Amino acid sequence: MIDHQLLAYLEGFVSEERKKRFLEVLEQRTNFITVGIEDVFQMHNTSAVIRSCEVFGVQRAHVIENKFKKRLDKNIAMGAQKWVDIEQHQTASSCISTLRAEGYKIVATTPHTEHCLLDDFKLTDKTALFFGTEQEGLSKEVLEQADEQIKIPMVGFTESLNISVSAAIILNTLTVQLRKSNLDWRLTEEEMLEKRMDWAQKSIKSIDAIMARYYDGE
Repeated sequence: MIDHQLLAYLEGFVSEERKKRFLEVLEQRTNFITVGIEDVFQMHNTSAVIRSCEVFGVQRAHVIENKFKKRLDKNIAMGAQKWVDIEQHQTASSCISTLRAEGYKIVATTPHTEHCLLDDFKLTDKTALFFGTEQEGLSKEVLEQADEQIKIPMVGFTESLNISVSAAIILNTLTVQLRKSNLDWRLTEEEMLEKRMDWAQKSIKSIDAIMARYYDGE
C-alpha cells in the first residue's frame, strides 16, 4: 500500500510542471505489453530497446542475462532506465515462467517465421514480446515455448533488422493498436501511485537526507 502522506511530502520537493508531466506520462503507460530481451551481446542494443519502451509507454522490460551481463548503457538509454521498470532474469525459462504466471502471452519475434506478419497480429491478451541476439536471434527454448511468432514484413534483399530497430517498429505498431482498442490497457490507480512515488524519489537530489528527515519528524 502506498503511504499517501509520504507521497505528498516527496511531491512537495517536485515542481508543479514536473508533477503535471508525471501524470500526463502515466496516463499513457501500460503493462499490457512488456518485452523480453534475451542475451543481446551489444550493450547499446539492449539500452536502445529500453529507450523504445519508454518512448512508446511500455512500463516494464525483462532482460535475460544468461550469457552476457550488464546489458545497459546509460548513455544510449538516455535516462530511460529511470522511468522503465527493468527486471533481470538468469534464464529464459525463469523469465517465461514469471510472465506466464502474470497472465502474459509469450510472443517470439523472428524473421524466420511464417506464423503471422506484424500487420496481421491482433492484441487480445497481455503480451510479452521477446527479442533475441543480433546474430542468432531468439534461442530454440524461447521459440518452442512461445504461444505465437511474429515477423516484420520486409520486401528487400536484407533478411533481418537490427534488434533495436525491430523493437521500435513492433512497439510503435502495437502500442498504437492498443490505444485504439477497447482493451483495459492503462495502469491501475495503485500502479500509478507506485510510479509517482518512485519517480518523485528519482527526481529529488539528496533523497536519502530528505527521507531521513521525514521519518525523524514522524
